[in-house]
Amino acid sequence: MIKTAILDVTKIEPRLKHPTIFEHFDALEQGESFTILNDHDPRPLYYQLLGERGNYFRWEYIESGPEWWQVVIAKPATAEKEETIGEVAAADMRKAERLKKLGIDFCCGGKMSLKDAAASIGLSKEELQAQLSDAEKQEPTQQALHFDKWDLAFLADYIQNEHHSYVREYGPIIEQLADKVALRHGNEHPELPQLAHNLHGFMSELYAHLQKEEEQLFPVTRTASGTNAKEVISTLEELQKEHEEAGGELVEFRKITQDYQLPANACNSYTYLYERIQAFEQNLFQHIHLENNILFPKLKSSYQQLPN
Repeated sequence: MIKTAILDVTKIEPRLKHPTIFEHFDALEQGESFTILNDHDPRPLYYQLLGERGNYFRWEYIESGPEWWQVVIAKPATAEKEETIGEVAAADMRKAERLKKLGIDFCCGGKMSLKDAAASIGLSKEELQAQLSDAEKQEPTQQALHFDKWDLAFLADYIQNEHHSYVREYGPIIEQLADKVALRHGNEHPELPQLAHNLHGFMSELYAHLQKEEEQLFPVTRTASGTNAKEVISTLEELQKEHEEAGGELVEFRKITQDYQLPANACNSYTYLYERIQAFEQNLFQHIHLENNILFPKLKSSYQQLPN
């Protein structure tokens, strides 16, 4: 049964308007809706709903001024969707740490179902769920940061200041170290010149990727004014594809170095190079996780639902 009642918010005390609308929304069953009637555009309510209830609602204007605005607010009747490992990792850092220890890629492979993720490491879905349940009992190893609850603009700023800065600081150091080690040990270890060559290409593409995010994507987390939703979604898809390519490069580095196994005659520079690449990999892994599994899905959803 669809609720078709009209809630005339002009008759509600201003301080109680939004709380009353939220009460009506929370009382809806899947597939039900109600209509609000207002004497001005209620678009701020749309953003509040999106921020506090997520993307689980439908918003449709049926009258848009100049005197009256009517909007249908609904809870879509959708089939239950299985949680992905990216969503699991985004919601609980303890589970993210457990997935990492198990060797499950929740970063570039974040769209995998729990069943597929379990199969990738030889476990059943039930065994993986037991591991994740056990992780919930653990105390976080560091102060929990609930990235999935952050404002999009704040999260974008965090990624730029924390992860983009890291890439720009340590990327050139790694490139210089790789050249130095290849020059000194390349005759004995022919994989080193290949590693240095591949690192230069990888870093060049990564620097361009960061610039694209900062110029084309991060600004639209702050304002939707004058932004084409199709262009935003297209940019998101392009950036996510570049993440997958970067993930493939990281796998290739591990193959070249045999999982960063040092030879007996490795000098300090050789050792430091491998340490820095592995630290860089971990930072980039977290960087891509925050974007693929939190920032990008939320931003895509907000632009898909943006009222005309």
